[in-house]
This record gives sequence, C-alpha cells and structure tokens, in this order.
Amino acid sequence: MKLVIGIVRPEQANDVLESLYRAQVRGFSMSRVQGHGGELEHVETYRGTTVQMGLSEKVRFEIAVSDTFVEQTIDALCDGARTGEVGDGKIFVLPLERVVRIRTGETDRAAVTPVDQG
Repeated sequence: MKLVIGIVRPEQANDVLESLYRAQVRGFSMSRVQGHGGELEHVETYRGTTVQMGLSEKVRFEIAVSDTFVEQTIDALCDGARTGEVGDGKIFVLPLERVVRIRTGETDRAAVTPVDQG
C-alpha cells in the first residue's frame, strides 16, 4: 500500500479530478495549500508597498492505493496537472504501514480504494 501525494496548480484541479475518475482511482482527500518550488517569485503591490510573494496557492491530493494502482494514479495526476510550465507540481509516493476503514473495520489492502481486482 502507498500514499500518493500530488501537489498541483489550483486551476488544474478539475482536470486532475477528471483524470483520476477516468483512471478509476477513487477515494482521496483534497485540500488547498501554499508552497514554494521552482516557480519564479512574483511581485505585487499591497497598499502602495511592493511585496515579493514567495508562496503559491496549490491543491494537494492524498490518495491511498494498493501497490498495483500506484502507476495509474501517478499517470492520472500527471495527465490532469501537466501544463508544461514551471510550477506544475510534484508527486510523492510514501509507504503506508496500516490503513483502517472506520465504518467496517476492514484493514490494509481491503481498506484502501481502489483495491486490486486480481
């Protein structure tokens, strides 16, 4: 089992959602975050003062999947998020030690969505 974390541009969030749906990847969390990566810092004027903005708005997807769904989850995130410009985002894949579905008590592979059908 893995936790796939994708951090993408907010304007690409709907495309990512559609791509995940088409790839039959279900069960995820989505939140708004701020961060800084390789994109150039931009300057804004706030109350007559020039301010260098160091953090960008992003959307973070957290998706727990069985091992066999890792690649298609990564592909779906990339397909939906890619613009070809600096700042498209990053994907992190982390091992999951344990998962428990609260409603049923199912654990581990049975508790992640999607689960390998084979």
